[in-house]
Amino acid sequence: MIKLTQKKSLGNTGINVAPIIYGTSYLGNLYAEIPEETKLEIVRKWFECTGRPVVIDSAGKYGAGLALEIIGRLLDREKIDPADVIISNKLGWYRVPLKTSEPTFEPGAWVGIHHDAVQKISYEGILDCWSQGRQLLGNKYQAAMLSVHDPDEYLQASSSAADRQKRLKDILEAYRALFELKDQGRVKAIGIGSKDWLVIKELSGLLDFDWVMIANKFTLYHHPKEIVEFMEQLYQKGSGIINSAVFNAGFLTGGSFFDYVRVGEEDPAYADLFRWRKKFHEICRNFGVNPSAACIKFGISHPAITGIALNTSQPGKMEENVRIILSDLPAGFWKALKDNGIIDPEYKYV
Repeated sequence: MIKLTQKKSLGNTGINVAPIIYGTSYLGNLYAEIPEETKLEIVRKWFECTGRPVVIDSAGKYGAGLALEIIGRLLDREKIDPADVIISNKLGWYRVPLKTSEPTFEPGAWVGIHHDAVQKISYEGILDCWSQGRQLLGNKYQAAMLSVHDPDEYLQASSSAADRQKRLKDILEAYRALFELKDQGRVKAIGIGSKDWLVIKELSGLLDFDWVMIANKFTLYHHPKEIVEFMEQLYQKGSGIINSAVFNAGFLTGGSFFDYVRVGEEDPAYADLFRWRKKFHEICRNFGVNPSAACIKFGISHPAITGIALNTSQPGKMEENVRIILSDLPAGFWKALKDNGIIDPEYKYV
């Protein structure tokens, strides 16, 4: 079986990361209740496809802690040495009893879960989330990488400028707690993940992150010079970069959602977007390239990027993703994309 063995240091953290980091939202039953046997196969594939240590990204929000429980239980079932896995846990959501017919924190997103979750972003609140995460993972496996989950969404929920300042203070207090845990040697690295790269930039001016995760904003479709320059600044500072959501929520490969918003070809507001995709797919067909392969290869092309986070409920796709990482695309493919305005002609890393 083909295996991804190369590693790259995640900035100055001392953590060695393979080009693929495994997302785990599906282990929390995102959109569908996945059988435990399939989840076990997913966990096994992590270690079959990637050299150890395997890096996985999870969160208390995923199934109100279900994903964390599954990770701890199945790693133990497979007798995985704790040294062979690095867990990143995004904190900010705390499991509570389910008192309604379905969870209230993201209605419709999570299927077959038996708990609810509430947001806790503050000094004490984030420590509560961290402590609960440790319990859900079990005593054997613990997160080495921590972050506050979706600080951009927390700030966007502000009702006024004053409320935003209060929420920003909440985030900074949460990070004060996380950096204290690092100072105590209880975790290795503190980072930030966000769909809004400007929030990463704002908070990076206030805090010295070990790593950042950029979601939706450095993709084959969307890679403005401002983001490229910011990534290069992070790289120079020694911050590791993980790229995530490189398919723009599936739209680039043919899905109906763009950045998690349903879009329709009949809507004039999205006409340019669909024209772009049609041309992109046409060029892919001409060169015999799977659009997902183009998205993955572009998403990891910048030297500042340590790894790419990929999340799938289909174990078989993991081997395909490894093959994509290890292979080259046909000569002339990137030039054709540049010549047709699909990607920035001045982007120099493809």
